[in-house]
Amino acid sequence: MHTAKQDVRELLDHLPDDSTIEDIQYHLYVLEKIRRGREEIRDGRRCTHEQAKERLSRWLKP
Repeated sequence: MHTAKQDVRELLDHLPDDSTIEDIQYHLYVLEKIRRGREEIRDGRRCTHEQAKERLSRWLKP
């Protein structure tokens, strides 16, 4: 498992040289969301596809 510092270095190595600070921030944000999602799955804090659809359907009703 990588440390946060290793993840940032790897990210920077893969981004184009002309990346903006905003580009880097966005990619760091996405990496953190993925890390948290994996952590939640590992800890059993997730919902099924059907549960997610049910939750969204309540929000999307006119």
